[in-house]
Amino acid sequence: MQTIESEWLAESQQAMRGWDFSHLKGRCQTEELPWNYSAWVRRHLKPSDEWLDMDTGGGELMQTFQHPVEKTTVTEGWQPNIDLLKRTLVSQGVTLYPDSEERLAQVPDEHFDIVTNSHGGLPIRDIARVLRPHGLFVSQQVGATNNYSLSRFLNANYVPAFPDNNLPQVMTELREAGFKILKSDAAFVKMNFTDVGAIVYYATVIPWEFPDFDVTNCQLKCNFLPMKTSDGVFQPKTLRGRLFSCSM
Repeated sequence: MQTIESEWLAESQQAMRGWDFSHLKGRCQTEELPWNYSAWVRRHLKPSDEWLDMDTGGGELMQTFQHPVEKTTVTEGWQPNIDLLKRTLVSQGVTLYPDSEERLAQVPDEHFDIVTNSHGGLPIRDIARVLRPHGLFVSQQVGATNNYSLSRFLNANYVPAFPDNNLPQVMTELREAGFKILKSDAAFVKMNFTDVGAIVYYATVIPWEFPDFDVTNCQLKCNFLPMKTSDGVFQPKTLRGRLFSCSM
């Protein structure tokens, strides 16, 4: 029979394929946001559009839009995901630009009618460069303080990796790059974890929010996590969502 500590260790050794959090199904839920990113993209994405999806992960969300593959381009910076995309989407006709620096360096200028970005890097001037005149940019992001209370609990020295990643700052940068803001919004919501193992897995696969996380070194703090729960659920309040849509 496994001890609870060995179960946590096993969680920390789970690998994630693409950008797929199905391992946490039923164990981690986020309150609904006051907007629907996918619906907003579908509202504007036309079959004839040249489309770029930035930091696409394994293409999980991108594929739900069922856009013509010959009109679809993606970027991705993490090598395991790049290898996955080459085996799957590229063979179907999707264009892939590896982009470890998140600068769109290989992406052609003024080529796309619409650029989408769900939780990816934001090289705003480069996004403006690859859009055609009157092109559209749609993005959904988490904020600089996403999961801050949990990150700080597990690591007293934690400092947000992207402190300028907030809506006012991004709106300023978008306008300076020549964008016209069509929609912007932000929401603070709760994430609900039903067990500590789910938190261990989550902290392991998101190192930018949980730098140097090691469940072995954090066992004492992990043992205290159930004491911070309500009805068996740990609920850190987080700036989980920011949506913005803008055109050139």
